[in-house]
Amino acid sequence: MIPGIVLAAGASSRMGRPKALLQAGARTFVRRVLDTLNDGGVPEAVVVVRPGAEQVTREVELARFGRVLVNPHPDRGQLSSLLVGLDGVERDDVDAVLVTLVDVPLVRPQTIASLLARARSSSAPILRAVHSGRHGHPVIFTRAVFGALRAADLAAGARAVLRAHQVEDVDVADPGVLVDVDTPDDYGRMIAPSPFPVA
Repeated sequence: MIPGIVLAAGASSRMGRPKALLQAGARTFVRRVLDTLNDGGVPEAVVVVRPGAEQVTREVELARFGRVLVNPHPDRGQLSSLLVGLDGVERDDVDAVLVTLVDVPLVRPQTIASLLARARSSSAPILRAVHSGRHGHPVIFTRAVFGALRAADLAAGARAVLRAHQVEDVDVADPGVLVDVDTPDDYGRMIAPSPFPVA
């Protein structure tokens, strides 16, 4: 089984408001990401948030898919949130985790399905979505690297684990894997008329 982990505990300091609650069409980012994971075949998901994120928690409840986990120390970095998520989903039947960001809201369900299918047949310990030669999200970490993730330096993040292990790049026809919304300008470009579906 490959559950999903949505990282949503960032401070959103550059955006100035919680990115999980921004609108992508008729849905908030967090609702859209959860819908995408569900539609793509992820059996269960957790959303890792900062303390006090009641509005985000409410959005997850409304999605009727996924549950919230709180990272008590989100300022320790993104890897700390990934580990909170990993601890929340790991069981004997979990073969890998699919990790994505709440600020990458335009990934298509077909992309999730493709990554899951490839992970089931690949021998690579890590797989990541790639479009037009650029890597983005989601990333799948198999059980083979769970220990390495837990042992990694929080300040260095998961990049050190990616550098130390074989990574299979899964080419997808989905520009949404590269659309990372960090600033108001990023958001303005996303919601402007574009080829990206944001309904």
